[in-house]
Amino acid sequence: MVTDAAPVSFPLHLLAPPDPATLPLPHPAHPADGVRLLRGAVYAAPDGSRPLTVDLWLPEEAAPPRACRRLRSRRCLAHRPARRPRPSLPLLAAGPLRPPARAGFAVACPDYRLSGEVSYPAQTDDLTATLAWLHTRADDLGPDTPRTVLWGESAGGRLAALTALTHPVRTITATVTWYAATELPKLAEDRPKGAYDPKDPDSFEALLLGGAPAERAEAARDASPVTHVGPKAPPFLLLHGVADTLIPARQSVRFAQALRAAGHHPDLHLLAGGDHLWVGLCEQDVEDCYVRTVDFARRCTRDAEKAP
Repeated sequence: MVTDAAPVSFPLHLLAPPDPATLPLPHPAHPADGVRLLRGAVYAAPDGSRPLTVDLWLPEEAAPPRACRRLRSRRCLAHRPARRPRPSLPLLAAGPLRPPARAGFAVACPDYRLSGEVSYPAQTDDLTATLAWLHTRADDLGPDTPRTVLWGESAGGRLAALTALTHPVRTITATVTWYAATELPKLAEDRPKGAYDPKDPDSFEALLLGGAPAERAEAARDASPVTHVGPKAPPFLLLHGVADTLIPARQSVRFAQALRAAGHHPDLHLLAGGDHLWVGLCEQDVEDCYVRTVDFARRCTRDAEKAP
């Protein structure tokens, strides 16, 4: 017997990835006394891309932790060129994110989409998604998200500065950059003559912009933090090695000058003998970079707490 029946629609919602705001958090590890580590929490699932994850270093003390974002890909150490090894220092080998966590900061180290995967501005979209996810999960994790310090090195430093200057919700309390490129159209001028070709389609900047910087001039300008400096910029701490052969220290100098021209007072420190990734610095000098960073973050978040 044949009967008419209403068509059954396929439950398309089953194909959609789960909402990262509702996923269970990873089981915590305890890499050091007073520190919880939640590794690989999913914060976003962009269409056509892999899930994006974040490592969370959380203090176990009872007081609500202040928020801090360490900006660099979680996988970046695996992609370091062999000619630029990270210094083999006890402080770094023991875990570079432990000091701020022990100082009472909740530290989030997100994995964002790299330039080999997708072009700018996807990276800033990923960081914005990280900030939104952390705010949504604040009750579960405990950070004081209205007092957020962005901290990044190299490409992550540029991303931190760019986000701090363009984020639509002014929840960024302060920003720290280590050896970051801040004015991409000036890289050829700042590096030794012949060392950088803005027409090179295979440069790091070309991969980021989707084409050679000389051919993508507007994108290069938009991806540069100096372009977005305005009267509402947060406090900045800029650290850069004078001997940096990959990103010239002149880039941080330019950024500091732009901030001062807008009425701000950035804290700029140029380290003699320091190359990219702090190669060439002694252990004490590298440790001082961490101390300066944590002290700056502590001072700015305390000032924000006292503000009306």
